[in-house]
Amino acid sequence: MQKGWLTKTFKGDRVIWALVVVFMIYSLLAVYSSSVSVAYLRHGGNTTYFLRSQFIILALSLAIIIIVHYLPYRIYYRLSGFLLLLSVGLLVLTFIIGDRINDAVRAIYIPGVGRIQSSDIAKLTLVIYLARVLGQFKDKLNDFMLVTKYMMVPVAIVCALIMPENLSTALMVFGISMIIMFIGRVPFRFLLAYAGMAIVGIVIIAGFLMLVSDENRVKTWEKRITSHFSTKVDDDANYQSNQAKIAISTGGLFGKAPGGSTQRNMLPQSNSDFIFAIIIEEYGLLFGALPLILAYMILLFRGITIVKKCDTAFPAYLVIGLVVMITVQAMINMMVAVGLFPVTGQTLPMVSWGRTSALVMSFSIGAILSVSRVVNARIRKEDLSEEEKTDEGDRIYEPAEA
Repeated sequence: MQKGWLTKTFKGDRVIWALVVVFMIYSLLAVYSSSVSVAYLRHGGNTTYFLRSQFIILALSLAIIIIVHYLPYRIYYRLSGFLLLLSVGLLVLTFIIGDRINDAVRAIYIPGVGRIQSSDIAKLTLVIYLARVLGQFKDKLNDFMLVTKYMMVPVAIVCALIMPENLSTALMVFGISMIIMFIGRVPFRFLLAYAGMAIVGIVIIAGFLMLVSDENRVKTWEKRITSHFSTKVDDDANYQSNQAKIAISTGGLFGKAPGGSTQRNMLPQSNSDFIFAIIIEEYGLLFGALPLILAYMILLFRGITIVKKCDTAFPAYLVIGLVVMITVQAMINMMVAVGLFPVTGQTLPMVSWGRTSALVMSFSIGAILSVSRVVNARIRKEDLSEEEKTDEGDRIYEPAEA
């Protein structure tokens, strides 16, 4: 009876559901351990502040996954343009009236909702939009002007709005978009041209920021990049990276045991950007790093499995776009922690502390499971709503007129 209830409630790919459980367990354990000292100092000795906060976030995340995975994925096709416009509006508002955190304006406070990272929302809506237009114009992707108008211009607008305060996220969004477009069979020569345009655009925007104001992020970008690749020892410039490396090296193969971290007291953002280093310190490479890396790789391969079952373009591009977004961000976070990449400020999906990132990733996993639920039901000839029985009628098969 219990098994039947679980099967009826949690539909779609069961492996992905298992991965969700794995991510949440690691998240609760790591967030609590990495933030005990900070919680004690900032919240009147309440050492469980971040644990309770993360538990609420994960409970809400699970609810979002369940709700979204029951929704027909076709709704994202219809709303993709509106959602992208809404996220662009949030980026503009953030740029104008956003809250300054860690010397950068990255969040905006919305009454009744709280502080949100608008770039995380824009990243998600852009992936959904690209999935739609790739399916919509799948027979006309050799038209450079069409691809530029319907794909590259929206990507450029989103990245340009994110870049002044968060270059790393803008570059990640651009890179994810290029990967999705490449998978969607946009000619490689187009992508090379767009990459060249992006380099020119970065130089222009950086120059403009330096001209109009002395308070800009250009010097921070330059410092992070040069300090990462420099052979000189600069303890101040590489403080976060050095502390992360100490945490990883002292963790070794088996770790210090849960709660045994000492670097959590020295490492800034230990419960978010550098949580992977704390996980390795406490659980080691064998029980910390390898299981998480394997989990994200399994998520990627399960996404590819779902894509192979799709009969139409949009759900296939939606799933591959979302799994690429999640795994790329995870790999960047891990590479930063081990010193293979400059400090970027990217969280570890579904593991790091943080409301907006967790909820966006939960929505993404819910959408992946929505596609999985429908395609599995079609293969097994199970009952579906009339809307979900076929994709016909939504012009997913037919390319739109240029």
